[in-house]
Amino acid sequence: MKSLVLATLFSATASMALAADKYVLDSSHSQIVFTYNHLGYSTTTGMFSGFDGEIMFDQEDPAASSVSVSMPAKSMLTGWEARYDHFMSDDFFGATDEDMITFTSTAIEVTGDDTALITGDLTMNEVTKSVVLDAKLNQMGDHPMANKPWAGFNATTTLKRSDFGVDKFAPFVGDDVNVMISLEAMKAE
Repeated sequence: MKSLVLATLFSATASMALAADKYVLDSSHSQIVFTYNHLGYSTTTGMFSGFDGEIMFDQEDPAASSVSVSMPAKSMLTGWEARYDHFMSDDFFGATDEDMITFTSTAIEVTGDDTALITGDLTMNEVTKSVVLDAKLNQMGDHPMANKPWAGFNATTTLKRSDFGVDKFAPFVGDDVNVMISLEAMKAE
């Protein structure tokens, strides 16, 4: 009986794994842009680009899909060296070359033909919190230059800096950080 249960479990797990296709991020066309209010005078922008990640995409059952992304904290782009240096200081991230920002999905709720809410664990500044991404599948199909299956997604969320211990100067510098994500991914070979 035990071997029958194990065989059934293995078969179900294997068929679930076969249903999803692995896509790897196209680092050159994937960005995470963030904005925050600076003292009420302006909206300041920063970005991450060139990061790694993979999507296990199940077209038959998108809720069974998953996503994982990681990037060095020091890969942040701010457009001004002094701001970057301040963000990497102990006032904010205290970042070293080894510090990573990661996101790993934990659940996907399909909300429409091409939309979903992706819940996942975001780890930043040695703090892990659950966040929800409001995601949209932009397009799937063969890439006209790469001649292989490709997918594009956009997603948004709002984070609180204070949740991750990077709350210097809050509330004068906005605690809410608006995050806009745009990803391209190619089917893995």
